[in-house]
Amino acid sequence: MADLTAALPSARFILRAGPDIAAAAGAALGFSLPQDACRAAGGDDRHALWLGPDEWLILAPTGEAETLFAALDGAMAECPHALVDVSARQVALRLDGPDVETVLTVGCPLDLDIAAFPVGMCTRTVLAKIEIVLWRPGETTFHIEVWRSFAAYVQGILAVGGAVVV
Repeated sequence: MADLTAALPSARFILRAGPDIAAAAGAALGFSLPQDACRAAGGDDRHALWLGPDEWLILAPTGEAETLFAALDGAMAECPHALVDVSARQVALRLDGPDVETVLTVGCPLDLDIAAFPVGMCTRTVLAKIEIVLWRPGETTFHIEVWRSFAAYVQGILAVGGAVVV
């Protein structure tokens, strides 16, 4: 059985930038942006998920939204970039338990075995026709970023897969 819960509210930013300014963004974040495909990096309560060669999803505590946005934007002021606050657009769900892979396979086409999708891996994918960002922060834990308007649908799909909504 797997438990499905709402993750803590977060500030969320999409950063589009070239690799030359990743160091500047990393300095503002307090850790280096992941440069390897489909990997996450982080420190404390902040995380960056690699979504593409020039795109990252940055997660941070809600209370840091304004100061972090200003720090990131200021650190990259001399370089071309796009930094967009998407905090209101999406929410996060947390799926925990020994059967997380089985529950997710009800609607996700990826091989989620720990050998194929190890801890620290993240990617954009679909879950029952809905685009999600899927991140594995722990061996039996998945973090699911989904647009707010699809959250109830995703919860329903995962309940069909065997998740216990708590």
